Amino acid sequence: MLACTRAASGMVLDASGSNGPFQSVALMHFRDVPPAEQEKLFIQKLRQCCVLFDFVSDPLSDLKWKEVKRAALSEMVEYITHNRNVITEPIYPEVVHVFAVNMFRTLPPSSNPTGAEFDPEEDEPTLEAAWPHLQLVYEFFLRFLESPDFQPNIAKKYIDQKFVMQLLELFDSEDPRERDFLKTTLHRIYGKFLGLRAYIRKQINNIFYRCIYKSFLLLRVILFGSFSVVFTRVTFCTCSIINGFALPLKEEHKIFLLKVLLPLHKVKSLSVYHPQLAYCVVQFLEKDSTLTEPTVMALLKYWPKTHSPKEVMFLNELEEILDVIEPSEFVKVMEPLFRQLAKCVSSPHFQVAERALYYWNNEYIMSLISDNAANILPIMFPALYRNSKTHWNKTIHGLIYNALKLFMEMNQKLFDDCTQQFRAEKSKEKAKWKEREEAWLKIENLAKSNPQIVKDQRRERPLMRRKSELPKDISTVTALELHRRAEEMLTHDGH
Repeated sequence: MLACTRAASGMVLDASGSNGPFQSVALMHFRDVPPAEQEKLFIQKLRQCCVLFDFVSDPLSDLKWKEVKRAALSEMVEYITHNRNVITEPIYPEVVHVFAVNMFRTLPPSSNPTGAEFDPEEDEPTLEAAWPHLQLVYEFFLRFLESPDFQPNIAKKYIDQKFVMQLLELFDSEDPRERDFLKTTLHRIYGKFLGLRAYIRKQINNIFYRCIYKSFLLLRVILFGSFSVVFTRVTFCTCSIINGFALPLKEEHKIFLLKVLLPLHKVKSLSVYHPQLAYCVVQFLEKDSTLTEPTVMALLKYWPKTHSPKEVMFLNELEEILDVIEPSEFVKVMEPLFRQLAKCVSSPHFQVAERALYYWNNEYIMSLISDNAANILPIMFPALYRNSKTHWNKTIHGLIYNALKLFMEMNQKLFDDCTQQFRAEKSKEKAKWKEREEAWLKIENLAKSNPQIVKDQRRERPLMRRKSELPKDISTVTALELHRRAEEMLTHDGH
């Protein structure tokens, strides 16, 4: 059992000693004391729960008192859930202190100490050994925040910026159970404390900025696979915060999208948090459609050039954006967007080409294409027609045939015009290649007929061994001479 110092009053709890101000004893139940004594009992139970126990090096120690603490926490959860007017002013500092003592701790080392990036989908996380107590502390604190009796004006003396900063640092935990509680807790604090909202957004921005620009210190952290995980967990919370943004969006919120969220597509570890990031982006566009054009242009700017799995992620996100795009906004971005899609269709990586061609199975996207076929078909036709004959993957041939068939059904005349234009351009291209070949042939013939050409007739030379130009080493030279003398002596003896 570990000693715990109570900062508010300077008292020291030592459960193993008998002379401390509070001994580890099973306190009475709330139902067994009169209402006038319940506040005092509540404070006693809270202080009793400041005692920390060893769940790591000696998990079987103090089993009785671990159960006493667990029972006390569980009883307090029920007490504040089912009773009114029990959260009085003296309770606030005690509750915050219990949470701080139990939660603000040194986290266990990463499960990937060798430097590989932690992947929540593949790697086994490090679970928190003290979870039987921590879970109840989280539940109690959430019930405290959600109680109808909770008064933010009193609590703000204790739940301040320092508290929020320490809470954000806990997002480094690998335990998925703790991450879920942290996300909910931070969201409740964001909703209850108006004065902390700007600070919370600022600190989340700072985490994102550090992930984008990778200072030397954070680069080391990323190399050891933890920072991108922190980022992923904060992104979960950000989704909830964005969902609560009021309309019209503030300029600060728009800057957050354009300067923070969108540049995150450049980060190497995008795959770890991309689903949450894409969800955040789509939420912004649903709230303000005028952000569609800068968002799509940013995605095209950050489009991966040599990373095919990342391209597939971008295509997934782009389709989610197109599902909510307004027709008036689609017109602004359709040409650069479909130029990029034409490149994807031509990709030798079949998953990239396949994902791009799946757009033609989306009814809403097809309605947008149909309304703007005169602009889109001339962009897409060359890539579709060329790859229908040259792509190595047979599945891609079938998808391209489906896309061409849909274009033909949309506008037969436009399709025929594009076909003729493509064939005319191919003929011009062949003519240019022929002219180029003929020009090079003329240059070659002129060079051959030049009388000043001197044929280089190289004389055969006997092979010569060149001496090394490296500096001589005295010991090596001496060893070689001794070896040579030994050979001469053996040869002489042989004769």
